[in-house]
Amino acid sequence: MTSTERLQNMTQGDPARLIFSFAIPLMLGNVFQQLYTTVDTVIVGQALGLQALAALGAAEWLNWLVLGMIQGFAQGFSISMAQRFGAGDHRGLNQAIAASAGLAAAISLALLVVSQLAVKPILILMNTPEDILGGALTYLRIMFAGIPVIMAYNVLASILRALGNSKTPLYAMVLASVLNITLDLVFVMVFHWGIAGAVIATVLAQLFAALFCLGAVLRIPLLRVDRADLIPSRAMCRLLLGHGSPVALQNMIIAVGGMVVQAVVNRYGVIFVAGFTATNKLYGLLEIAATSFGYAVTTYVGQNLGAGFLDRIKRGLRSAAWIAVLTSALITGAMFLLGRYAVGMFLSGDPADVAQSTQIALRYLYIMSAFLSVLYLLHIYRSALMGLGDTVIPMASGIVEFAMRIGAALILPVFLGQDGIFYAEAAAWAGAAVLLIAAYYVRIRRLSRAEEAR
Repeated sequence: MTSTERLQNMTQGDPARLIFSFAIPLMLGNVFQQLYTTVDTVIVGQALGLQALAALGAAEWLNWLVLGMIQGFAQGFSISMAQRFGAGDHRGLNQAIAASAGLAAAISLALLVVSQLAVKPILILMNTPEDILGGALTYLRIMFAGIPVIMAYNVLASILRALGNSKTPLYAMVLASVLNITLDLVFVMVFHWGIAGAVIATVLAQLFAALFCLGAVLRIPLLRVDRADLIPSRAMCRLLLGHGSPVALQNMIIAVGGMVVQAVVNRYGVIFVAGFTATNKLYGLLEIAATSFGYAVTTYVGQNLGAGFLDRIKRGLRSAAWIAVLTSALITGAMFLLGRYAVGMFLSGDPADVAQSTQIALRYLYIMSAFLSVLYLLHIYRSALMGLGDTVIPMASGIVEFAMRIGAALILPVFLGQDGIFYAEAAAWAGAAVLLIAAYYVRIRRLSRAEEAR
């Protein structure tokens, strides 16, 4: 099958089938991407103990701050690509891709410099315990050194997804996961490189995934960047940054809120941090289907908006919302049945300490799972707004998440004790979901009235 045959026009056919079939490869790809970050944690937790696991937890939100900004820019850039592809504007598509590549290179360089300078002061500001500070710092310095690689993969994968190709990023992640797990075992278990070995394996796997996606992009015949496109117009740069910057800022705001929560968690000691980290590592697995449906919805809405098919957008969103709710219900049931085994993968060491960390992890996991449908609807409606070209309301939803997460983290423990911190995520999801759902219906009504007036 050629790269051209893998492209998918989502302006024709049953919306539910299109969204679901597009999301499945993304879901599998995200499973493998989460698999190798989870395996990192399992190997570190089992081979190096609770202290090393806690070090990864202390680094988690700061790492996500940078990764979220990268993913935000990449996803924002892809909105213009999807709209131009849906409209059949191949010339504009190539201009958008060329400008995205240049902007991504500049952004990754800036992030690389700033992250290396700021990482230690931020970890100290977050109340990171002294006995895990060194491990967290090692993890983040190496991970941030790979920022250009991570940016390259995300932008290349976003190009493919914007054109309806969700399978190539899947293949890239499957192969990268196998490579990462193999290198994890060699670097940590054989070479005894500790936390550094785990993160080096991750960066090398991301490099492989980026090169795999680059090969696929170069084989697509309609993608032919002219020499003149290498110097993008200011208008194109403004458009791309107008889409990408709010999404990146939204992710940054969410991450900062998470860092505040982590600072509160760090006060409770290494055992609590280890338990909290075990469930946070499962968070990525719980969210996989939500982010996959989100990418599918952004591409679907973007292509249909470009083609002028507003009724298809409405039908697709109704289908996507039902699919998301049913999927979240299945995952919630699985977590209540298998949660103890899941968190147990990450924890090792003194039996008494492990027992305490396990109970902490389970309480957090059960609370998070009970509210999972809210998170899934949040992703559906946020992605729909981005597909419609609105990245400002999604950014505002990040501010709502920030306020709700911090408010819950600071206030609820006063009344509920340590368990209060576990409700911070659910509160953040609920606040953002209300804003996003309301904003989607307001915007879709405006578009409907504009269409009727023509």
